[in-house]
Amino acid sequence: MQLTDRINRIQISQTAAVIAAADKLKSEGVDIADFGPGEPDFPTPDHIKQAAIKAINENKTKYTQTGGIMPLREAICTWHKRELGSSYAAKECVVSVGGKHSIFNVMCVLVQQGDEVIIPAPYWVSYPDIVKYAGGTPVIVQTHPQDGFSVKASAIEKAITPKTKLLIVDSPCNPTGGVVPPDEYQRILAVCKKHNVWVMGDECYSHFTYEPHKPYSIASAPDSKPNVVITGSVSKTFAMTGWRIGYTLGPEPLIQALIKLQSQSTSNATSIAQYAAMEAMLGSMDAVPVMLAEYAKRRNRIVEGLRAIPGITCEWPGGAFYAFPNVSAHLGDGIHAHAKTCAELSKLLLEKARVALVPGEAFGAPGYLRLSYATSIERIDEGLRRLNRFFTRAEAAA
Repeated sequence: MQLTDRINRIQISQTAAVIAAADKLKSEGVDIADFGPGEPDFPTPDHIKQAAIKAINENKTKYTQTGGIMPLREAICTWHKRELGSSYAAKECVVSVGGKHSIFNVMCVLVQQGDEVIIPAPYWVSYPDIVKYAGGTPVIVQTHPQDGFSVKASAIEKAITPKTKLLIVDSPCNPTGGVVPPDEYQRILAVCKKHNVWVMGDECYSHFTYEPHKPYSIASAPDSKPNVVITGSVSKTFAMTGWRIGYTLGPEPLIQALIKLQSQSTSNATSIAQYAAMEAMLGSMDAVPVMLAEYAKRRNRIVEGLRAIPGITCEWPGGAFYAFPNVSAHLGDGIHAHAKTCAELSKLLLEKARVALVPGEAFGAPGYLRLSYATSIERIDEGLRRLNRFFTRAEAAA
């Protein structure tokens, strides 16, 4: 079958592949310690679910405006101003079918053949492929564990060329939990303004930060609007991953272009989910600090547990809900000679230890593994026991 060059430039998401492999074993009755999924294990708050039920009962099940119902767009701007200090109007907001859809549309509207997009690594698995699909060239800038995996303005400036169109900043970062401090983020924006480069701030995990970090948006910086586009969603903050509501904030001409693209693809996001998202934006946020406090406990447990395993190092994530240990000592000629890559190691861990996690290669980080701690303390402890047995036996056999 002859497929297009653009589809052949990309691959299936490796996180999706890990989840599929783990789900297959679970369906066969195998007990898996699952650190794969990147979604909250908390239920959507009741007041949000009730808003959706109310919308159904009131027959709010028709098409809406392509860019989302105006009350939701207004609510997103109000929430973003209150929580993150921005100053957007509804005409500068578009509602999409999840945060990934927002990012995809931004790339399709701003990036074309020959453009370069700077992506700090480790990166969210989908960024490079979305850039490639749009015809752009990913330019990878490495971050470092000693810096908390936080990208630096100096590194960005070195990577900028006349072809650079856009920089992606994912803070807090999936997979590392790295957080860019506000002063450094503003230096990054200054560099991008100097070179007329867009900054796309991916704020998916904005409200999941640990001390001393606080939620921050580069859209709150003075005179940021002309060079900044913000993508976000209700998925993580409000435990609404399956509802598929995301949003983009930016200059009105960009938003109109995004609406034009959406009008010829998905049209509006699901009407019922939009009303639920409006309640998330306008209603109580009491569930958010409860979730964050639980994630903080799990973060302590999993990082300390990983650090106790021979041959593994792990930085403290500043945000999100992922641990990102360095296991390179267990690869190749190291402790675990049976695995030369983390992709091979993660396969062995699933087959032998019944632990599901994502290899670092998916994030541009060979030698690392990503473990989601969006699961119970009990399952974290069980997973750590299995990992400890696996790696300790490998060390003894070496």
